[in-house]
Amino acid sequence: MKINQRNSGSTELFKILPQAISSFKKNIIEPIFGEKGNEKYADRRLPFRSELFTGEQMENHARELAARHILILQHPSEQLLKRLAENESILLEVHTLLTEVVMENNRISPAGEWLLDNFFLIEEQIYTGKKHLPKGYSKGLPQLAKGKSAGLPRVYDIAVEIISHSDGYVDMNSLIGFVKAYQESTFLKLGELWAIPIMLRLALIENLRRLSIQIAISFNNKVLAGQWADKMLEAVEKAPKVTPSA
Repeated sequence: MKINQRNSGSTELFKILPQAISSFKKNIIEPIFGEKGNEKYADRRLPFRSELFTGEQMENHARELAARHILILQHPSEQLLKRLAENESILLEVHTLLTEVVMENNRISPAGEWLLDNFFLIEEQIYTGKKHLPKGYSKGLPQLAKGKSAGLPRVYDIAVEIISHSDGYVDMNSLIGFVKAYQESTFLKLGELWAIPIMLRLALIENLRRLSIQIAISFNNKVLAGQWADKMLEAVEKAPKVTPSA
């Protein structure tokens, strides 16, 4: 009899699950995490993070990079300023999200805490990026025809590679060594050398955008999981009581 009762209860639960899931999706998931809510986090490219290199490995990588780079000969584009504006928008949205979470006395990850504590520094870097990258300037820099940075300035890809293989820590000696090694076979233009500091800044801001998206998605998933658990328990509690068969 106990087996029949258990089977009957399971059958009733499975009957109401589709209705509960449909209602939850309509009333909770779509309003909060629907298409409009997910658009801002649609670009989920991974942060710049590769194998950490020693100084000698970095210089060898610079030589390999110089041999691999192929430039666009005509019709350069200007993507960096647009991307900077998008990065600023995403970072501000994630900052607002985390601020609201903290104000409601909810806990956030250590990465989220770091973002909140240092956001004023991020804003300063964004302002500096806008100031030192005038409209049209990047179109005058040699741009890449292939690879992950296709259509972007060659010197920006150099900055990305330096950040990726140093975990974002760049000192003057390693930077000089990298650029010297790169130029053993391919000379950079004067404008590119001048742009290295701003390209490093833009690449770091891009990386922060990618990290902030991961923080936001992780938090949203945590909230969503909690809501799903609550709704499933509620559905079970509201399930019709099964009368044991004689």
